[in-house]
Amino acid sequence: MQTILHLSHIDLDGYGCQYLTQQCFGDLHGYNANYGPEVTARLDAMLQRAKEEKLARPEREILLLVTDLNLTTKECNWLEREAMQVPAKIQLLDHHGTGASAAERFAWYLLDTGRCATKITYDWLRKHYAFDPEGRNEKIVEAIDAIDIWKNDSPYFEYGKVLLGMISGAREINRILFPEADRAYKLSLIDRARRILDEVPLEEAPIVLDEALHGSKKSFFLLERNDTKDNLVADYVTRLLSADRERMTIDYRGYKGILGYNVGSASLIGNAFLLANPDYDFYMDVNSRGNFSLRSNDKLDVSAMAAEIGNGGGHPNASGGKIENYKDSFVYETLRDSIQRYIDEKSGKAEEGENGARKEADA
Repeated sequence: MQTILHLSHIDLDGYGCQYLTQQCFGDLHGYNANYGPEVTARLDAMLQRAKEEKLARPEREILLLVTDLNLTTKECNWLEREAMQVPAKIQLLDHHGTGASAAERFAWYLLDTGRCATKITYDWLRKHYAFDPEGRNEKIVEAIDAIDIWKNDSPYFEYGKVLLGMISGAREINRILFPEADRAYKLSLIDRARRILDEVPLEEAPIVLDEALHGSKKSFFLLERNDTKDNLVADYVTRLLSADRERMTIDYRGYKGILGYNVGSASLIGNAFLLANPDYDFYMDVNSRGNFSLRSNDKLDVSAMAAEIGNGGGHPNASGGKIENYKDSFVYETLRDSIQRYIDEKSGKAEEGENGARKEADA
């Protein structure tokens, strides 16, 4: 028995790899990262999870699987050293030529620039795990390979173009806040796209998929009753926020709020959250540039809050502003803590705390 921890890229090819491993292994721990320091952060999170898994079930073999991401030699040395401490096996499957020097040094680094990562993963799973003996995933793999490697002479190229836009446009769930839900959403879209290839002739498939996208998205967010897609998304995200609200709670002058990150649709989702959670006084959503939106339901004048913390303003129940010297982060907890400190400083809470500590010391 194996415990699989799978890190992949955040594009069509990256999620294509995870679409296949989910089918092959069923229960696995998924992670996604863009290039840069996020890769190391996600690998570190995987290693921490691997250690926890090894303590809980020491008899199980642990595999750290990385797809559609190239690592530097330094990163490989670090990962191999840390994996040996768990212990855990490593397998990297990639097609980016920038990883050539690292691939030459590490036996677990499989590099093939002639296939996309999804196709490399598919062939690897079939070879080592007898995956997909009936070949039901062959068509969707060919479509992803055609667009990712840009094989414009492939009969699957046009279908791949629709797939590419399908994943890049699937932004309804923020992946930093809710990575598991975001991943499930994108994999559900790929699954529907795979089934279309079995249902209609290939020459018709791109148009059929393009026309089916709206319905495919709605079907994922449909929980109880049909509605417009915007309302279904707002209800779905509100439920995610409500279920995870303790982790996302912030404070402003004794008022209790929740902090979203790049959630969007502040009026729709913010008001829906406040109605569903009457013990909260305000809703705050900040984007990657530090601009924020505030919403309240007659419990807090958020225009005054916006003016104090972000040189902003607006209406008592709907306002916005910008955080000074904002530093973005792909780790939500880091972002939340830094914004809470910023709010405390702007509202004088940090100074009050220091003064209180001095008074106690003097006493």
